[in-house]
Amino acid sequence: MSYRLPIRPLLVSVVALAGYATGCAHYQPQPVSPAQTAAQLDNRRLDDAGLKQFLAQNLGHHPDPAVTGEWDLKTLTLAAFYYHPDLAVARAEWEVAAGGIRTAGARPNPSITATPGYDSGIPDNFSPWLIPVTLDIPIETAGKRGKRLAEAEKAAEAARWNFVSAAWQVRSHVRASLLDLRMAGRRTDLQRQRLDLQKEIVRRLEQRLAAGDIARPELTVAQIALNQARMDLASVEAQRAQARSQLAEALGVGREAVEKLRLNLALPQAVPEALTTPEARRKALQGRADILGALADYAAAEADLNLQVAKQYPDLHLGPGYAWNNGNAGDSQWSLGVTLELPILDQNQGPIAEATARRKLAGAKFLALQAQVIAQIDRAKAGLIAARAQLQEGKELLEQSVRQEQAIKAQVEAGAADQSDLLGAALAGNTIRLAQVDGEAQFQSALGALEDALQQPAEWNELALKVSAQELKGNAP
Repeated sequence: MSYRLPIRPLLVSVVALAGYATGCAHYQPQPVSPAQTAAQLDNRRLDDAGLKQFLAQNLGHHPDPAVTGEWDLKTLTLAAFYYHPDLAVARAEWEVAAGGIRTAGARPNPSITATPGYDSGIPDNFSPWLIPVTLDIPIETAGKRGKRLAEAEKAAEAARWNFVSAAWQVRSHVRASLLDLRMAGRRTDLQRQRLDLQKEIVRRLEQRLAAGDIARPELTVAQIALNQARMDLASVEAQRAQARSQLAEALGVGREAVEKLRLNLALPQAVPEALTTPEARRKALQGRADILGALADYAAAEADLNLQVAKQYPDLHLGPGYAWNNGNAGDSQWSLGVTLELPILDQNQGPIAEATARRKLAGAKFLALQAQVIAQIDRAKAGLIAARAQLQEGKELLEQSVRQEQAIKAQVEAGAADQSDLLGAALAGNTIRLAQVDGEAQFQSALGALEDALQQPAEWNELALKVSAQELKGNAP
């Protein structure tokens, strides 16, 4: 008995079935418009509804700025977590690494090969077509898929810790900007007081010059000091404006978003005991985000070496086939092919050598990072000790200045001194207060450096991890 099998419908059916079975994704273009992205950046606000929801999810019992009307270090840091582009980059890199897990876990697809032939010499056959069909079923050996998955998972873990490190950098920049803004405001107030004192001194000297009590050079010196005070005030006002712009940059928003913002600029005035213990140093050397990320990088390098060693063993390919003779000959055939690469000329020595070197490099980078963290912690502690001692000396000097000013004030009231002496004492006290502001700024900078070196308080690590999980799932912007 003879029959015909239409070739074209068969091939179309096979191709269609393969296409549907794979569940193909569809490309969706997402072009980037510089004008649109710039407008989005300019329109960022701290009263955004999405930001309010994000704050509500992460503030816990901390005061909500929507209620208090004030933004402090924690709420501003959360706003930076919401908006800052560096975290968007770190998040995207993590998502790429997480996507690599799916890629690593993919199993190789089988393939089908049809090689129609034509033989017109078959006797008494109404059709000369022959249709051999062969399958190729790849079988990975030596556990390569599991080793690929292990490497991809460690790479994703490293990217996750890189996200936390980026979050710490964002928090550090917010704190530094808040500190600069606070100190610039205090310097501005003191420079205005200094300018008023210099104006009063010049006014009194002008009166004395008119009365013939002093010579012109004495007034000239005071006028020069007055002009210097005006220049100093203009300088600190510019610094204050610059500090507000830096705060906006640290948050990832435009200047207008923070222009009229009420800020709680309070920062800790004492060193938390938890930052000075040996336990804090030990935890930093073992649990900082970048340390954990470097460990994950090393584990990924080791997993890659394990995979390259496994690739010495060739994969197996099963190739069952069927050759159908479209006619009366009745000589259709089944076959079973097996393909195995012979590792004679190459046993994957090159990739194994590269992977071995990469593992060694990852280990060296980890040791270098630990050494860098040790130096960072020690340097931050030394700087904090020096800044605290300087701050204490400044406090003692300021107390002496206040006592001196009170003594001169009492002498003025008793008629033993005049207002010029009191103005001079007030001016000296103003100078000491300006120096004390510099000392406080140095102390707070040193304290922030120690927090960054230790990545403490630990709540920020936990919060960054919580935020990162929200971001990866798409529950936050």
